[in-house]
Amino acid sequence: MTRSIALLGEYTPTFPPHLSTNAAIEHVKSAKGLDINADWISTADINPPLFARYDGIWIAPGSPYKDMDKTLEAIRNARENKIPCFGTCGGFQHMIIEYARNILGFKDAQHTEYDPYASNLFISQLACSLAGREMQLCFEPNSQVADIYGAIAATEQYYCNFGINPDYVDALKQGPMQISGADAEGDIRVIEWPSHPFFIGTLFVPQARSTPAQPHPLVSAFLSAVAAISNS
Repeated sequence: MTRSIALLGEYTPTFPPHLSTNAAIEHVKSAKGLDINADWISTADINPPLFARYDGIWIAPGSPYKDMDKTLEAIRNARENKIPCFGTCGGFQHMIIEYARNILGFKDAQHTEYDPYASNLFISQLACSLAGREMQLCFEPNSQVADIYGAIAATEQYYCNFGINPDYVDALKQGPMQISGADAEGDIRVIEWPSHPFFIGTLFVPQARSTPAQPHPLVSAFLSAVAAISNS
């Protein structure tokens, strides 16, 4: 039986992270023999029946999105109902906003792309852009991410100008979300939700390093979680 995932974002055929997203999915499908369809859906078109049609969601790079509130509601639904959810680059950033609003109680948590003058800017512009850079990461040894990589370190590629506001790092650490990966300076780059089949966000763009010969482990784990949970 064919399974389906929704790629939530504003698809642009000339945007490299979107092209690499499509390619990485094909790499995994070919390598693992998975029958999974992937449909790009604008955030403006997210609606309640989304999870009746799709077995998992990938919050894609390329923010700001057309509808932030609908995106956050989709993330919340996936988190609460244990639906596989993968957020990369802008997706990671919106997973942070959803967590800040609905778990930590910062109802006005905001992203500087939408409102640079907001009182609680959990996502702010990076002092130094990471776009086009490759950097080494360290993972928490007992995290799901470390298990997926089979390692506690990796080098990954970025395509972003925004990240977690340093002023809110302590607040983010107060709740149940696990901070499972950081760069050499200790800045948060990977998050995951405990006891969830797959709820992982990365500020980097793992799909950019996927190849037909070596499909990216995170993309592989996400699609495998989609196949597994929809069979249960």
